[in-house]
Amino acid sequence: MTQRTQGTAAIVGPGNIGTDLMFKLMRRSNVLQPRYMVGVDPSSDGLRRAKTLGLEASHEGVDWLLAQDELPDVVFECTSAKAHEANAPKYAEAGILAVDLTPAAVGPYLCPPVNLDFNLDAQNVNMITCGGQATTPIVAAVSDVVDVPYAEIVASISSKSAGPGTRANIDEFTETTSEALEVVGGAKTGKAIIILNPVEPPLMMRNTVFCAIPQEAAEAGPLHDRVQESIAAMVARVQEYVPGYHLRTDPQFDHARDLWNGMARVTVPIEVKGRGDYLPEYAGNLDIITSAAARVGDMMVAHRLGVDSGWVASDAAKTAQEVSA
Repeated sequence: MTQRTQGTAAIVGPGNIGTDLMFKLMRRSNVLQPRYMVGVDPSSDGLRRAKTLGLEASHEGVDWLLAQDELPDVVFECTSAKAHEANAPKYAEAGILAVDLTPAAVGPYLCPPVNLDFNLDAQNVNMITCGGQATTPIVAAVSDVVDVPYAEIVASISSKSAGPGTRANIDEFTETTSEALEVVGGAKTGKAIIILNPVEPPLMMRNTVFCAIPQEAAEAGPLHDRVQESIAAMVARVQEYVPGYHLRTDPQFDHARDLWNGMARVTVPIEVKGRGDYLPEYAGNLDIITSAAARVGDMMVAHRLGVDSGWVASDAAKTAQEVSA
């Protein structure tokens, strides 16, 4: 039997996130080919685009997908937490890997530069939230060097980039992101806040990460340098799949205060510029989670097939067919 070197993907949910994810897989992955797009609305623009690009698309839902003769290797769930909770057992029974972009958290939280290596064999993984994808790596970078008893993040996104799903799941966003700061980031206690900014023209996604640290790490010296080096290395790892991810300024260190339970603090300001694959550049909040999900699906299927990923980092892979869609 000839060994397969490529796998197939299905995207469930043809909205903005699902459509952006489809373009990312087509342009960046040499291992994973998007084959199916599934929704429930026959007038969906996302389904129309998918058909134009050669995917098999249907508005008859997940049951249509699972009735196909050839099932995908991986499903990207871009629907809602309730939908994924209902669909996840069906994917598992069919032996399909699930990459979940909803707050359902059926599988373990996943942030590629932090814990993908530990979850390559998982059957279902959860992509936390957009804010979690932007800030959890920084908390993990600091906690790799010193204890972080408390981490707090503030994510500010353009109101225009917050669709109905985001607005309906604000509580789930704060709860899931806070927990991810602890479970994935390594903080003892995490807290997350999100702001929908209505300013025009729309602003890029901006995040501020606060980590409580020992006083010694806030003073000039080897420990201080190691914290800075760890943050810089983590930013470089995220930029491998999100080029628009960067620090707005160098990390700021504040000495210990009684108000902070005697701890010092490091503040890390981050901006995320979207890649513009399908969504506008200011939608960095959506770009970072679709980029992370595409990268995770690519790596997990490559691992299962026993081949190298061959991820395409440049924009040179755009096709004339895509441009005309």
